[in-house]
Amino acid sequence: MTPRNGIPIRVGVFGLLGSGNLGNDGSLEAILGYLRAEHPEAVVDALCGGPETVSARFGIPATRLNWYRGEYRTASRAGSIAAKGAGKLVDVFRTAAWVRRHDVVIVPGMGVLEATLPLRPWGFPYALFLLCASGRLFGTRVALVSVGAAAIRNRPTRVLVRWAARLATYRSYRDAQARDALRAMGVDTARDEVYPDLAFSLPAPPSPALPASPGRVCVGVMAFHGGNDDRARAEEIHRRYLDGTIRFVRALAEEGRTVRLLTGDAVDAPVVAAILDAVDSPLVTVAETSSLADLMKEMAAADSAVAIRYHNLICALKAGTPVLAVTYAAKSEALMEGMGLGAYCHPAREVDADRLLEQFRLLEKRSAELRQTLAERNEDAVRRLKHQFTALTAALFPTTDQPHRHTTPHAHAPVRQETP
Repeated sequence: MTPRNGIPIRVGVFGLLGSGNLGNDGSLEAILGYLRAEHPEAVVDALCGGPETVSARFGIPATRLNWYRGEYRTASRAGSIAAKGAGKLVDVFRTAAWVRRHDVVIVPGMGVLEATLPLRPWGFPYALFLLCASGRLFGTRVALVSVGAAAIRNRPTRVLVRWAARLATYRSYRDAQARDALRAMGVDTARDEVYPDLAFSLPAPPSPALPASPGRVCVGVMAFHGGNDDRARAEEIHRRYLDGTIRFVRALAEEGRTVRLLTGDAVDAPVVAAILDAVDSPLVTVAETSSLADLMKEMAAADSAVAIRYHNLICALKAGTPVLAVTYAAKSEALMEGMGLGAYCHPAREVDADRLLEQFRLLEKRSAELRQTLAERNEDAVRRLKHQFTALTAALFPTTDQPHRHTTPHAHAPVRQETP
């Protein structure tokens, strides 16, 4: 695409990026790869949760998503409550000013239209609504790309999510259930498409240079306390999940299996510590990972895996490693079904270590067959995502030269992505 009047098109990326969630950052990496390959002339920056991390890792300018730095900490004192409230007002103008400087804003993947984990309406749903409303106000094209969505019971959250989706220029979903959920919330999805998660467009992990320990199992863990509707029994759910996972890991170690514990977010560290404390074995170790590429390498070196976080599952599937999903939302079940492993799911809210072990052994018995299935499904996912990127270009990057509607020059450098 030729820049209009010699001025490069200005693209913003938006979301809880750089905040410690490897899945979110993997989605950003995928979109930046698309922009670098298809629109190298674009000037890219971010409005995100962790601007320092995003700038350091991906080489693009970034601005903090919220004016109030304590946005995602619980406000209990009058001062912090007042500051958080003031921040909501300030963010209206900050978000509008940022959006107005761009021709296109992309929200890359992530579960931005769901509340399957604890979520307050005045948190990210409010921020997403401000983004999409500002886009409509200033004529900036806003794209929700391969996003997750789910039914939302909380009315204020549902209203904000519904209007954010309605105001977006482009929408696509990472599974059919997400599209159905948004339709049920009153959004016209007749022209919306379903594509795989953006992480499937990332490079496949290389084969391990050295043979991994025979029988190695990757176990992805999570600080899981249920979702929005489980707040009253959050600790009970967490305890059951943790106890079941500890029993499962202990059983593997007692069989002489090497276990690698994986996380997907900084908040998962206490779960890892609890497992290591309860299972005192040199066979149980923790993988140091800082990207989805790191997670994929770990998964590729394993014979099999068990995981709960959505993008840990994707890393195993992308690596071609048979994985058993500990599921807390329909998105994980849809993902596993789509990749041919729908029979290997276990409920996160009701973890039963004995049943989990039984399912895991059945998974391993079919390992060779499942690896072949995953190879075929991965090829199809890559093909479908190439089709999405073509559609995204058609929707967001017009080929006809038109007068640039902004009068102030953009100072940001063209997109560059550092190797993690």
